[in-house]
Amino acid sequence: MIFDRQLLRNFGFSLIILSIVFSLIGLLNLYSSSYHTGLSSFKKQTLWVFIGIVSMIATSFINPNLLKRYSPHIYVGAILILLLVIFFGKEVSGSKSWFQFGPFSVQPSEFVKIALILIIARFYNDDFNDGPFGLFDLLKPIASMIILFGLVMLQPDLGTGLILLLIGASIFLFMGLKKRSLLFILVIIAGLSIPTWNFFLKDYQKDRILSFINPYEDPLGSGYNSIQSQIAVGSGKMYGKGFIEGSQSQLRFVPAQQTDFAFSVLAEEWGFVGSIFTLLVYFLIILTMLDTAGSTKDKFRMLVCFGAAALFFWHSVINIGMVIGLLPVTGVPLLLFSYGGSSTLTAFIAIGIVLGIRNRQVPKPEEDIAL
Repeated sequence: MIFDRQLLRNFGFSLIILSIVFSLIGLLNLYSSSYHTGLSSFKKQTLWVFIGIVSMIATSFINPNLLKRYSPHIYVGAILILLLVIFFGKEVSGSKSWFQFGPFSVQPSEFVKIALILIIARFYNDDFNDGPFGLFDLLKPIASMIILFGLVMLQPDLGTGLILLLIGASIFLFMGLKKRSLLFILVIIAGLSIPTWNFFLKDYQKDRILSFINPYEDPLGSGYNSIQSQIAVGSGKMYGKGFIEGSQSQLRFVPAQQTDFAFSVLAEEWGFVGSIFTLLVYFLIILTMLDTAGSTKDKFRMLVCFGAAALFFWHSVINIGMVIGLLPVTGVPLLLFSYGGSSTLTAFIAIGIVLGIRNRQVPKPEEDIAL
């Protein structure tokens, strides 16, 4: 491990404070949503947040050069753990995505997102100079993304698979794609849409898409989640109904209100003002990551920070879009807010990696001391 005497002096406390504040808002929201049904999930999530904060601080002391050096090993480890969960994992809601350890469940595919960011950043750092790039230039990073996506879809986990594709696509677009290559990709996506619908999507996934188009066609079935979530969000109006006073959430009309639809509880109880404040804190986290990416001259570190920002951005877009009825229900949590140990720990580790990069940007008069 590499220790730098000035790490504490340059520590990114603003990012740490923002992350802790947002996770505490999530815990407060979880307390409300589980108030009348027992607080076991609140207690578990509190423990995960504590573990996540410790992991974030510990990860921030890892030299980014070590992550660059061992990113291929981390990627191979991600492949192996996805294979293990496919064969030996616990099945929940039709997906074999979990390892069970006593009262705790761990979803390995969440951590795979970090492995994808690291390996794509390593490819660009080692193999490429200036863009824009064509498809043949990107064969290795695209293949690395498709392999992880394929293994995740074997579970199957459409939400996580979609996030992996969006993270990879965001980095590719950020680094520059030739217009012909971009047009070719769009044509391929359009051409694959019909066979994907007919042969790869399961019936419940098709129902979610159809209910998104017209949720009132089946208001007590596939459209129920979306309708109840939108009712909860709308009923909060400007200032909300008050803490533990949301009728939709407290009477359990909103499904999965501790996980996928946790934000609807906040919107009902704290209204538009509380929702905007919460999202402002969240997007300040993303902006801090982007600021770190823009202020570093090292390509690997820049892309890791950008990839972490993309991870948080797409989770928020998909989750909030799902909650307010603008996107289909896909089971993507709002990082640091929704109940879920694996997603919380992944988010804190990603922040810790960005902190490690941010803390080492200021020129230092002394050499690092290797322990």
